[in-house]
Amino acid sequence: MSISRLDPIVVIPARMAASRLPGKPLADILGRPMIAHVIDRAREAAIGPVAVAAADEAIAAAAEAAGVRAVLTAENLPSGTDRVHAALAALDPEGRHDVVVNFQGDLPTMPPESLRAVLAPLSDPEVAIATLVAPIIDEDEATRTAAVKAVCAFEGAAATARCLYFSRAPVPWSDAPEAWRGLWHHIGVYAFRRAALDRYVALPPSSLEQRERLEQLRALAAGMVIAAARVPAAPFGVDTPADLDRARGILGARH
Repeated sequence: MSISRLDPIVVIPARMAASRLPGKPLADILGRPMIAHVIDRAREAAIGPVAVAAADEAIAAAAEAAGVRAVLTAENLPSGTDRVHAALAALDPEGRHDVVVNFQGDLPTMPPESLRAVLAPLSDPEVAIATLVAPIIDEDEATRTAAVKAVCAFEGAAATARCLYFSRAPVPWSDAPEAWRGLWHHIGVYAFRRAALDRYVALPPSSLEQRERLEQLRALAAGMVIAAARVPAAPFGVDTPADLDRARGILGARH
């Protein structure tokens, strides 16, 4: 299937409750809330219409002020993926969009071309969920548990590959010097086929998902095919005040 025949919608899940940086969707970056910058990145990618699945009225108001539709969802949903799915009932009740891009609300510096790349694995009709990976750049990144590793084998110059596993550990193992080379950093952006998203949110959590605290393992445990497109570098998520300062610097340099 050609990705040009897909009809995606981009939905950005966002909530105020965050353990390390409460209220981060509304954190100021260059005089605008962070969620507005994330919306900008989604628009620049030109994948399809953009909307926000908001857990809080303040986020919904900020999204609408930035010019996109916002849907209020229940605050206590277990994940951003569940929030995206809940919002779709209002955004697209007829099911016109066959692909749903779940774009995290804490990636204000995401390169638009990298976001567009998430659709590439869906050219394979057997792929249910597409995502992104980037090369691990050093041993610190390989061993940091916050940097999730994807086990996927890119053959030659292939731009996409199927994902075999995800872990917070530096996998796959090797005893070679600088074994971190060749590892892949998983970027938590997903393009779900509509039916795959419906199936995923109905699945119970898997034991590996609970052990690693990685929701994508639920899909793999159920036999769903996940594939990744590789991009040059992993964007950083804004999780701390230091991350917020870094995002201000990067975006400030662009203006």
